[in-house]
Amino acid sequence: MRIAVVGTGYVGLVTGTCFSEMGVHVTCVDVDERKIDALKQGTIPIYEPGLETLVHKNMKSGRLHFSTRLEDVLDDVDVVFSAVGTPPDEDGSADLKYVLEVARTIGQHLNHYVVVVTKSTVPVGTALKVKKVIDEELKRREVNIEFDVASNPEFLKEGNAVKDFMSPDRVVVGVESERARKIMARLYKPFMIVSDRLIFTDIPSAEMIKYAANSMLATRISFMNDIANLCELVGADVNMVRKGIGSDTRIGKKFLYAGCGYGGSCFPKDVKALIKTAADNGYSMRVLQAVEEVNADQKLVLFRKLVKYYGDEQALHGKVIALWGLSFKPETDDMREAPSLVLIDLLLKAGATVKVYDPVAMDECHRRIGDSVTYATNMYDAAQGADALMLVTEWKELRMPNVETLRQEMRGRLILDGRNILDGEELQQAGFEYHCIGK
Repeated sequence: MRIAVVGTGYVGLVTGTCFSEMGVHVTCVDVDERKIDALKQGTIPIYEPGLETLVHKNMKSGRLHFSTRLEDVLDDVDVVFSAVGTPPDEDGSADLKYVLEVARTIGQHLNHYVVVVTKSTVPVGTALKVKKVIDEELKRREVNIEFDVASNPEFLKEGNAVKDFMSPDRVVVGVESERARKIMARLYKPFMIVSDRLIFTDIPSAEMIKYAANSMLATRISFMNDIANLCELVGADVNMVRKGIGSDTRIGKKFLYAGCGYGGSCFPKDVKALIKTAADNGYSMRVLQAVEEVNADQKLVLFRKLVKYYGDEQALHGKVIALWGLSFKPETDDMREAPSLVLIDLLLKAGATVKVYDPVAMDECHRRIGDSVTYATNMYDAAQGADALMLVTEWKELRMPNVETLRQEMRGRLILDGRNILDGEELQQAGFEYHCIGK
């Protein structure tokens, strides 16, 4: 079987690589010539554990190829996955220009039946727009070629994307015809050997499932952050509360960790898009509006704790503040909507000097904000001379710092734990003032 995957970001590159690992012949397509040239040389544009090894392996096997022109490979494939970006517009809606451009290219060059699959996260009704664009281009060419559209939303966690794709807890496919259903079932069969987790739905339901899933997870995070803030006010411990409610099988333990806000490419964008979709249909998503407001406010919580410690914002002028963790979550260099960016901006505006360290996101940070911060070589270098330390991302290597080394390196004794992963008791015994979230 042969497929094309358009877009070589997180979703597209992981999708194409993992399908090639299962024996499918894959061509990943991207209009960015520099990115494609780099991929052909084996250079991976993103950090994702395990991905680089699989890319090299399947390129060597001849199953994984890269191109800048979809039209050059369209005659040879059975399925085209559209995994291009859908960035949010100013009003929060998903920008579909790249998705529709892929559809337009397909319509202009299609010569045989294919299944056109939307892999990007898109609003309900996008498949109809894709189908319309392809039909318009075929009519313009005065040809009658059958094709199907399908929706196959991704459920990949950055930092665990390869494992999620190779061993999915579910695969959702929205289709309109039995022909498309059989092709997609065949394509995913190698991933279903142990148990069948392939769910077929109508296309609008498949499109909605992705937004609903991410919005539910975002809701749990904001709910726990709201609970954590209340815990601090009434003297409760959010970690004990989390264990207590997480043991309820109706609730479960996942995504109940309080922190300094969620970020990334999915939750913020998808919550906004679902709110906008509802508004376009005359409905107000009041719960999700609150979820978004809580998260935006939560990204300020560490800064507020810092200001409270020093008395006022003016007192931060000239202070050296260390940040541990820049990416929005561990095991990725992705800083989209990351709490660290909000903190850095607030600290710099207050006149503080900011020293940062992240195991993999340093280059990405420099690309985004340049030399406005000091880039440390390791976690202790970042702490050197710092008046206060903020832990923003829960990387494993940051979880058990050498307390004595911290005492020697830091000038001040304030540690703000934005992910509740440090041993507060040990730090306090060593003379630090330790503050976390919800306790």
